[in-house]
Amino acid sequence: MQISFELWKRRSLALLVWICSVSCLASGATNSHYLITNDDDSFSSSVTFYVIGDNNLLYLDQRVLTGGGGIAGGYFSANRVAVLDNSTQECVYASNASAGDIVGIDVNTLTVSGSTSGSPTDSGSANGIGLAVNGQYLYVSFTTSNTIGTFEIEPGCALTFINDISVAGLQGGFIDGMALHGNIMVVTYGDGSIESFDVSSGTPVSNGDEQNSAGYFNSQGATYPNSVEITKNGHYALFGDTSTSTVVEISDLSSGRLAKTTVYTLGPEINSSNILLSPDETLLYISNTEGDSISAAWFDASTGTLSLGCTSDKLRGYSSRWSYTAELALGSNTGTGGTVYVAEFGVPSWIGMVGVSSNGSACTLTELSQSPVGDLNSSGLLSIEAFPPRSF
Repeated sequence: MQISFELWKRRSLALLVWICSVSCLASGATNSHYLITNDDDSFSSSVTFYVIGDNNLLYLDQRVLTGGGGIAGGYFSANRVAVLDNSTQECVYASNASAGDIVGIDVNTLTVSGSTSGSPTDSGSANGIGLAVNGQYLYVSFTTSNTIGTFEIEPGCALTFINDISVAGLQGGFIDGMALHGNIMVVTYGDGSIESFDVSSGTPVSNGDEQNSAGYFNSQGATYPNSVEITKNGHYALFGDTSTSTVVEISDLSSGRLAKTTVYTLGPEINSSNILLSPDETLLYISNTEGDSISAAWFDASTGTLSLGCTSDKLRGYSSRWSYTAELALGSNTGTGGTVYVAEFGVPSWIGMVGVSSNGSACTLTELSQSPVGDLNSSGLLSIEAFPPRSF
């Protein structure tokens, strides 16, 4: 799914709302637990850090300018911010789609360590630049040039460009969603096709399994995979589909290649373009990107199957403040994640906060009374991440 968005008139009323949303910062909040946005502003983009408090509420901490411009739109599943937390360093990487570069930020100092570009022909100016990271490399999806760049991670959150490869969907689609697990990368192309790559040597090498998803084939193109999640043990790849209902597809990865997907229709809510597994893998959270809600499906990690779970009520501000939901993040890296945060695309943008309750057989998703929190720095928020990141 993609969106292009002209900047609306800016924004006296939004400023008043923003001031109200951040005027009572928590003095006791720690600086080690963040919700991070790529603001993707067309003029002067930035990364904004919100402290996640003990109550799972968000408190504005600091805006870090990235020195380039975004595009305030593009593919929903091209994650424009990625986080690294290992034994040697803590980093945030953010892409500037208009400028065509990637910025590294040191989490300890909240300062930019530098910016790096790919080859002269790498571009994501039309629909964004997606990111996926492991301990050694940052992989970058350039959606306009249809290339995947490999960048080696250096000390101080710096990057060194290694090379890029050209890719394409079976129907000529452009690189969209991207996920990593161990030596495997799984991508979607926004045209119904999916593919996996071996990244054991750094540069991605196709596993020769590019295929149209079963959902795309069965619906004659009416549904197609966008975002990707890979389970903790690497056994399954889950795909959130763009569709007129809530559709998720699952492929068995145990052979090291993508198997034919199994399709799950999980409700009438419109679209499921962004998905996120809970830390304990019992729930799959689904952003109903062209609807007004968040859904959750029960996931059985031992069998790779999904079943109906629960859906939130209509989220506050839909159509009056924002138009689409996008990427998801979690308030905790244990259990069900405690709170689901969702990027809400508008001018300015917002961040919804939805509490999770689950007893293993029933669940509820309830928007917190203080939700949403405004992101005045963004005129088209699509990408958010939590730090520290989930373990898989």
